Amino acid sequence: MNIQIFGTKKCQNTRKAERYFKERKIPYQFIDLTLKALSKGELSSIKRFIALKDLINTESKEYEASNLRYIIHNTEDILLNNPLLLKTPIVRNTSKAATIGYCPEVWKQWQA
Repeated sequence: MNIQIFGTKKCQNTRKAERYFKERKIPYQFIDLTLKALSKGELSSIKRFIALKDLINTESKEYEASNLRYIIHNTEDILLNNPLLLKTPIVRNTSKAATIGYCPEVWKQWQA
């Protein structure tokens, strides 16, 4: 199992996801979205499991500040250029599955 957690250090659910895998001694890679944006390949892998519109955090300060509610935009380009618009954490099990938020029930199934 190869786990990647995309999120920010300030996000409570991201910290809970990290703790979940740490407690079970499951190795994971943490990608801090404040330091590194998603690559096109990572985003395309994630969007196989999660719709692009579900990835946007419409309640974030960044969403409000950029007035995206009133603008017609290319969602993929917006997410690649501004990773802080993503809902977090995004947890990806290589190419098998991906989740948004804290989803321990789903992660348990990955272990089986």
